[in-house]
Amino acid sequence: MTRSKRETERKYEAPWEVELAKDADPLLLDAVDKTLRENGIGRADSSSKLARALEETGTGAPRLQDRRAETVVPGSAADEVLRYVDEQRRTLVNVDPAVRRGLPDAVHRMRVTCRRLRSILRSYHAVLDREVTDPIRAELKWLGGELGVERDQEVLVDRLSTRIGASPRELILGPVDARLQVWNVARTSKARQRTLDALLSSRYLALLTSLAELTEQPPLRRKASRKPEKVMVKAILKEHARLAGRVARGLELAPGTERDTALHQARKAAKKTRYATEPARASLGKPARRLAKRVKAVQKMLGEHQDSVVARDTLRNLALAAHAAGEPGFTWGLLYGQEQAVAEGCERGLPATWADASKPKLLKALVH
Repeated sequence: MTRSKRETERKYEAPWEVELAKDADPLLLDAVDKTLRENGIGRADSSSKLARALEETGTGAPRLQDRRAETVVPGSAADEVLRYVDEQRRTLVNVDPAVRRGLPDAVHRMRVTCRRLRSILRSYHAVLDREVTDPIRAELKWLGGELGVERDQEVLVDRLSTRIGASPRELILGPVDARLQVWNVARTSKARQRTLDALLSSRYLALLTSLAELTEQPPLRRKASRKPEKVMVKAILKEHARLAGRVARGLELAPGTERDTALHQARKAAKKTRYATEPARASLGKPARRLAKRVKAVQKMLGEHQDSVVARDTLRNLALAAHAAGEPGFTWGLLYGQEQAVAEGCERGLPATWADASKPKLLKALVH
C-alpha cells in the first residue's frame, strides 16, 4: 500500500533526542545544537523525556502553552530580552547533568548563567515587571550561592597550588603541599554535597518552572513593545553610570579592607554592565561589543584583585594552623607577599583600564 504524502511527512517529523554519553564533554551538546540549527533542524516544541516524566508523575509543574506569539511584538525590546533569557534558561538546563556528574567547569558555567539571568532581569525591569522577576532573581541568587561554595574553593585551590608549584623548591619549607591538600579535601566534600543538595531540591525545580513561565507568559511592561535600541541603550548607560560611581569610590579610598570591599562591589557592577550589553548586541552591533570588551578588561582586573584578597585571607589562616602545629611559616608568608604584590599592581593599573572603558565617545556610539 502506498503511503500518503501526509504519512510520509509525519515520518520525517519524528523527533530526535540527543543525550550525552558517559564522561562526554557537555560542550558537545552546544556544538550539536548549532550544527542541527544550521541545517534547518530546530528544537521541538514538546518537552524532554525528563520533563514529561516529571509531569506525568506529578513531580513537575504542568506545561504551559506558549503565548509569546500573542503578546510579544517581533523585533521589540521584549523580543530581544526574552530571547536572551530563554537562551540562558536552556543553558541552565543543558549543563545540569554535567554539574551533577562533577565534570570540569560545569559548576562555573551554571553559576555564570545564574548571574547573567539575575543581571538581565534587573537591568531590563522596564521591559519585565519586577513583581514577577524579583522573586525569580532571589531564587537565582540562592542557587548561585549554593554553587559558589564549590566553585570558589576550586578557584582558590588552583590558584594556591599554582603558586606553590611555581616557587623554587628551596623556598618550600615544611609540609606545605600536604597541608593545603588536607585543608582542601575537608572543604571540597562539604561544598560538593551542598551543590548536589541544591539540584535535588524542590526549590530548584520550582525555579526552572518559574523561568519557563517567564518566557512563555512574560509579564510585559509598557516599554516592552518599543524598539530595542532606545530601551537597551538606556539600561546599559544606567549600569555603566553605577559602575562609574563604584570605581570612583574604590579609587578614592586608601589601601585596606574598605577599599577591597569597594573594589569588589565595582567588580560586580562591571559584570552587570557587560551582561546588559549581551541581549543588545544584535540591535546595537559593534558599539555594544566594543563597550563590553572594555568593561570586561575592568572586570578582569578587579577579579584578579578580589581573588588576591580571598587568597591572602586563606594564606593567613593556613599560616596560623602551620604555626600551631610547629611547622615553618616562611612559605605561607612568601605566598602572602606575592598575592599582596598582585593586588597592588591591580590598584595601580585600574585608573588607566577604567579610562579606556569610560571614554565619552564609547558611550555616545551606543546612541548613534
